[in-house]
Amino acid sequence: MIVANNFLFALGTVIGYALELYIWIVIVRSLITWVNADPRNPVVQFLASLVDPVTRRMRRAMPFLRMGMMDISPLLLIFFLFFLKIFVVRTLIQLSM
Repeated sequence: MIVANNFLFALGTVIGYALELYIWIVIVRSLITWVNADPRNPVVQFLASLVDPVTRRMRRAMPFLRMGMMDISPLLLIFFLFFLKIFVVRTLIQLSM
């Protein structure tokens, strides 16, 4: 039972850190789109490969996310990641207690 509790605690902690890292990646990618960075830059391409497939699916599923020139799909993605972090991570950590 102790091993299962420790496993759930560790799993919740690792998922929490991964979600936090992805939140920061989404924020950096959003900021990069505002400054028109070189799309051939390897860092820009890497960030785009991590974030753009998710936001593209969100925009396809909910077309209202693009309001004129403003795309709010990264903001909605960040809210969803915070929800996952609070719900999933806290649930796993509380199950480990």
